Formats: sequence, C-alpha cells, structure tokens
Amino acid sequence: MKAIRRFTVRTVLPEELAALGRLAANLRWAWHAPTREVFAAVDQELWEQVGHDPLRLLGEADADRLAELAADEAFCARLRAATADLDGYLTEPRWYQGLAAENGGEPPAGVAYFSAEYGLTAALPQYSGGLGILAGDHLKSASDLGVPLIGVGLLYRHGYFSQTLSPEGWQLEEYPELDPRGLPMTRLRHPDGAPVEVRVDLPEDRELTAHVWVVRVGRVPLLLLDADHEANDAELRRVTDRLYGGGTDHRLRQELLLGIGGLRAVRAYCALTGHPAPEVFHMNEGHAGFLGLERVREYVTGDGLDFDEAVEATRAGTVFTTHTPVPAGIDRFPRDLVQRHLASAVHRHAGGGVVDRLPPDRVMALGAENYEGGDPHVFNMAVMGMRLAQRVNGVSRLHGEVSREMFRGLWPGFDADEVPITSITNGVHARTWVAEEAQELAARIVPDSEEFERPDGWRKVTGTDERDLWEMRRTLRRRLVADVRHRLRRSWRQRGASHAELGWIDDVLDPDVLTIGFARRVPSYKRLTLMLRDRERLRRLLLHPERPVQIVIAGKAHPADEGGKRLIQEIVRFADDPTVRHRIVFLPDYDMAVARSLVQGSDVWLNNPLRPLEACGTSGMKVALNGGLNLSVRDGWWDEWFDGSNGWAIPTADSVPDPDRRDELEAAALYSLIEDQVAPLFYDHDEGGLPKRWLEMVKHTLVSLGPKVLATRMVRDYVRQLYQGAADASRRLTADGLAGVHELAAWKRRVVQAWPALHVEHVEAVGSADPPQVGDELEVRATLVLGDLDPSDVRVEAVVGRIGPGDELTDPVPARLTPAAADGPLVRYTGRVPLDRAGALGCTVRVLPDHPLLSGPAELGLVLVPEPPQEMHDGLVLR
Repeated sequence: MKAIRRFTVRTVLPEELAALGRLAANLRWAWHAPTREVFAAVDQELWEQVGHDPLRLLGEADADRLAELAADEAFCARLRAATADLDGYLTEPRWYQGLAAENGGEPPAGVAYFSAEYGLTAALPQYSGGLGILAGDHLKSASDLGVPLIGVGLLYRHGYFSQTLSPEGWQLEEYPELDPRGLPMTRLRHPDGAPVEVRVDLPEDRELTAHVWVVRVGRVPLLLLDADHEANDAELRRVTDRLYGGGTDHRLRQELLLGIGGLRAVRAYCALTGHPAPEVFHMNEGHAGFLGLERVREYVTGDGLDFDEAVEATRAGTVFTTHTPVPAGIDRFPRDLVQRHLASAVHRHAGGGVVDRLPPDRVMALGAENYEGGDPHVFNMAVMGMRLAQRVNGVSRLHGEVSREMFRGLWPGFDADEVPITSITNGVHARTWVAEEAQELAARIVPDSEEFERPDGWRKVTGTDERDLWEMRRTLRRRLVADVRHRLRRSWRQRGASHAELGWIDDVLDPDVLTIGFARRVPSYKRLTLMLRDRERLRRLLLHPERPVQIVIAGKAHPADEGGKRLIQEIVRFADDPTVRHRIVFLPDYDMAVARSLVQGSDVWLNNPLRPLEACGTSGMKVALNGGLNLSVRDGWWDEWFDGSNGWAIPTADSVPDPDRRDELEAAALYSLIEDQVAPLFYDHDEGGLPKRWLEMVKHTLVSLGPKVLATRMVRDYVRQLYQGAADASRRLTADGLAGVHELAAWKRRVVQAWPALHVEHVEAVGSADPPQVGDELEVRATLVLGDLDPSDVRVEAVVGRIGPGDELTDPVPARLTPAAADGPLVRYTGRVPLDRAGALGCTVRVLPDHPLLSGPAELGLVLVPEPPQEMHDGLVLR
C-alpha cells in the first residue's frame, strides 16, 4: 500500500456557489475571519473535521447540502459580500500606493522575496519553524500593505514531516505525500495551456526541470517550484521531496533550483501576467544565495557586462537577511561539489566570450571563506549572499550585533560596530495569530486598525473594563485546555493505548490554573529540558496546593538530530508520570494549528535559550498580542524590548564557562521567578475575583509591545530602510545605459590596484590649549602618499577615543579631514576634533575609499591606518 499515489478530484460547485472556489483559492481566508465564517456555515461539523481547510471542505461537502445552500438566498448574500470584500482588498490602494507622496521618491516597482520555506497555514505544510513562519507573515503583511511583492520557494511534496511518539516517547517521523491539486494553488501555464517549465543545468549533461505553482497570498503571488513530474528522472523528481531532507548533493540541488530556477520563474511569471518586474531582490537566508549569481549571469549574457560590472549591478538591488547567530547554522558545501554544479548551471551552452566574462575562479570566490578562521575547502552560502547584496541585516538589534562580530572577517580592518550589517527586528502577522475574541474586543473599541500602529490605539483597548479582558483570557485558556485534551488523547492512541486506559485525560490541565507555554524547534541551544534541571522543585511548582502551575510543551527535532530526539524523550517521560501528567503535557506534531492554540491560550510564554543564540524568536510576540506575558532570557527581540514591567527576564550566567553550572544557575533563577513573582501575581485576586496587578502588567505589555511586534511595522521598515535604498541604488547604477555600473566597477578596480602603494607619511595632533581640556579642540594634520590615487578617491578621518585594555581605541569618534595642500606626491589633510571627554585618550587617522556610488565606507573592506609608534603628549597618545 506504500506505493499508492495520491490524487485529488475537485468538486464542481453549483453556479450560485462558484465564488466559494475563488475564496478558497486565495489564502486571505487564513487571516480573514468573515471569510472563514462563510466556509464554516457550509457544514460546521465538517469544517472542524477538515481542520478549517476550505478546499477539503468543498471536496468533501455533501452534494445535497451544496444544492440547499445554492437555494439559500441568505447564504448567497453572505457569499457575495465576502467576494466583494476580497475584490476590494485586492484592488483598492493601500499604504504602499501612497508611499511616493510620503517619501518624495518612487518606491520599487516590484520586490522578489526568496525563501526556502513558508509558513502560511497548516493546510499548506511548507515550513519547519521560525524562518518559514516569518516568511509567511512577511508575505501576508506585504499583501495587507499593498507591497508589489512576489514570493519564491519550492513545493515540497512531503513537506517537513509529521511527528508522532513511540510508546517509549521517542520521536517518529512520517512524510505524508501532498497533492498540489488538493492545495490552494494553480499551475502557471502559457496561453496555449502548456505548463511553464524552468530548467537548471546539472553535471553530466543532466537537466533539472521544474513546474511552477502559484499560491495567492492575498495580493501577493507565491511561486513554488516543483521537480516531481515526468520530465525528470526518478532521482531528480525527488529534489523537491522534503524540506531540509537528503544529503549534501540533494540540498545543493534544492538551493540551485530555488535561486537560479526561482529567478527564471519570476521572469516567466512577470512576462505572462504583466506583474511589474522586480527592482529589488530579497534573499531570506543563504538558501537563496544562487539568486544573486543568476542575476550576475543575466547581466553578463543580456547586457554584455563583464564580471565586476555584473556584480555591482546585482549588489545594488539585492537585500540579504541572515537568521542565524552561529556559524553552524549556515549552509556550507564542499567546494569541489559546488564547482562541478556551477560549471554546468552557469557556463554550459555559453559562448566563449560569456565564459570569459564569468571566470570560474571569480564565481567560486563569491562563496570562499578566504578570511582568518575560514575553511578554504567549503563554499559558504551566507558569505556569497552577503558579497552579492549591498544591504545586509539581522533580525533583531542583538542579532545584528552578533552578526557583525560573526562576519567581520569579510570586512578586515574594521571594528565590529562598523561592519555594514544592520538589523530589522522581526514582527508577527496579528490577524493570523491573535484570537478572534481579542480581535473583536479590539475592533469594538478601535474600529480603525491603523491606530494599532501607534501606542494610543493600544491605550484605548487597555482602557476597557478589566473584567472583559480577564474573561477573554479565561476563554482562551479554556479553549487551549480542550484542544490539549483532544490532541493528547489522539497521541496516546497512536502510542498504543486503548480508549479504556485514557479516562485520566479528561482531567488534564485546569482552565483556572496558571498556564505556561513552551514550543519551538528542539536544537540543544533552546534548552527544552532546562525546566527539568531540578525535577523535585518543578514538581512542587506544578502541584502547589494554592498556586499550581501547568505547562504545555511542543516541539520537533530535525530527523537527523538524535540529541534533540533524546531531549524530547526526556520531557515526554517526565510528562508521562501519573503524579504530574495532569499538570505538564507534551503535544506532538507541532505545527501552525498547535502554535495558534498555544500562543492564544498561554498566560506566560517561556523562552530559555543560551544567550545570544536566539536570533529573534517571535512566539512571545504572538503571546503578548493575545494578552499573555513573557518569561524569557534576554535574547533576540526580548533583549531589545523588555522594559522591566512587561514581563520577566530570566537572569543569565553568560560569564560562567562551565555549561553545566550555567544551566544549573539559570534553571534556579527560572524556578525562583515562577515561585516568587509569576505565580503569586497571577493568583492575587481582589474581592471581585480579578488579578488586578496581573492585568495591569498585561495592559502595559499591550501598550509597550503592541505597535512594535507587528509584522506590518517590520515590512514598513524593510521598505523604508532597505528596499527603497536598494531600488534607488540600482536606478543610479543602471541609468543612462548602465553608466553608473561601468563607472563604479572601473573605479573599484583602479582603487584596489593602487591601494597597496598608499601610506600615511606623518600624523600630528595639536591641542588648542596646553594641557587640553574638555570642550577644547584637537587639530589633526596627516600627510599621505596617495600614489596613483586622487584626493577624491579617499576619505581621511581622525579618530579619537579612550585607550582600552588591549591598547585599542574604544568608543571612537571619527571626524573627517580635508585636503589642505599638496607637495609633489604628498598630500596634507587637516581638521579639528572636539574633545568631549576627559582622561587618557588616543588619536589616530585612517584612510577609506570614497565614492558617491558606494553604499558606505566599509563596502570595499579596505582601510589604512598608520603604523603605531606611540608618543605621549599631555595625556594624549598619538597613534
């Protein structure tokens, strides 16, 4: 029976109900409650059985019921209203359409967003965790804002995996096959009906062919490439079988298809539909890095540019987002394997002139770890992405700092805080994650949803009757308890228990007990089992006679991660103990449906990673929007937005070198917080039965975090801070027949060639007083030998700062010097630096490349500082 091939036969709807099919085909229903209510009205019981999946509902609905609804004028009126609402959503001007008036410039005509996974709805399981959920929320919010974005990904016929537990609590994986015809997507076709195909050349004269499926995410088309069709042999058909599955060759082919094939799919889609061609290309992590290389190839073959020029044109319009805070999280492939594949994907069928302009050694250098500590035998996808993107960002302020340190080898000579990696903190799509009760309560008080972009809108909500807020929280907790019991019963039946053995599940959890949620992927750094460090103390918390706590846990380990599976088994075995199993539960098969239930129903969200290994994390944001509180290590977004009153920060022992001792200390701090602060506050009710102080903290959380954690804020930040700049830079370089591209590439070649001959001949600094005092100025003079460079090619800066313990300058303050005189090959630069601090200071000068088309002074990775003879003058060290 394993060889059965699934297929789907779609329902033929009565003409009066044809609009149901259109509503089902656009994923806006996933975040639009009125549309879901229309589907629920078709058959409420069936709606629950199919997991709120409109296509399954229509496929399994009784024909007599559909005929009855076709004759029901009230239902048909609701259907017409829902369809008209969708039409308005898809066509009316939104925020982005007014952006030109706001910023005085022309926003990008289009943006292409590439990601290996997308978490849009449980009905379309194409995600494994936070990266995919973030990508899904990005697309939904781009749609809500009217951003002309195209998403690009792969269609995994087996998704990630479905998780069950063995009787011993060990994670088991299943890979149910998905049939695209039963999913909310359509195949992209030519006008004659033939499916669009994109091709990527592979070694040994093989060719990988993919069909393109289009998912409508509101206003945003998502293109998913599918290799599982008859044009490929059996091995290549499996390229898009599983998310993050297979060996190294398999993963490399997936990423070649995503980047190279994905861009070709975008070109085909725009040509067929008239969608604006993207001006900006956004790589969501290194999986999409080959997108940049394909753009280089396009410029070489289509515009006749040489390699350097094509790289400049590509970089200008490209954004790269990194999501990992550790090198182990980056895709790195054997160099020889990549070289073989790129020789085919980039160079096959190309004429000699094109091959000369795409030299293999230059192509391979894009992903080379040719910096201190790098591995010369690997090809680094994130490094290639950064080298082909002029704009790079992390996903929280702390992650930006970590990323600048982690990738500083790409910009040698610069301090970590000068590495050109910025940050945009992630956000969440509120209408996807916030319970309908909470949305209704908010809409009654603040009808204009735009007000929630500012704290004032949230203040209005928190000004409502506290009893309404508390009753909403109780409703969501009761729903979570009911959902947990249903899922737990199903899990135990899968583990082999009989129905007669499961009566105890009826008493699992209590709708009036403080409920803590914990759900995420299960790598070791997220410390799933930290709560088990002192099991007896945890038992006391769970079973406290007056202030009990209950914990709901979910999570998946990667199928190849045996350590992660052992952590799951450890937590499951503890939760199986009859003495505590009514207070702590592990739910298998963590997906978006489980996540929604947890973030809505949990009073407190627990997050205890090893700091600073959480790039951002967004689950706690969803909890906050539902009126819950966070109990978290100050990592990711929580480090940035915890204010001392909107939740609790778990103290960390970062400086403790012994990891076992560190876990022990942080676990003890966690227990103490729950025991001494969290639980007492939750159970401290007034004479009216309300936990007044708890609700005050909830209200403060909504006001302080509400506007910040929204994905609409995040997408606006991307548009304003990265997309607009990328489009402007691309336009500057490609205008007038690519004149800027030619100029910048030629200038860079000249500067790089001449840079070794540049040196600083002499530096002197003279104070305006003797000794200098705070408020005085320091006059700095530097004499340079420019060699073949012109004064306009360089930026000369005086840098003053405190002298650190390693004889380095800390908190440096740069001031630009200007050329004052020339004497043959010598050019003197002068300038004044204000002295705004006391103590022993140091002063040096540095020389940087300078050109109006550069994105910043560190872009070339070149910096010159003088040799450091040190001479003390009145407390000032001249360097």
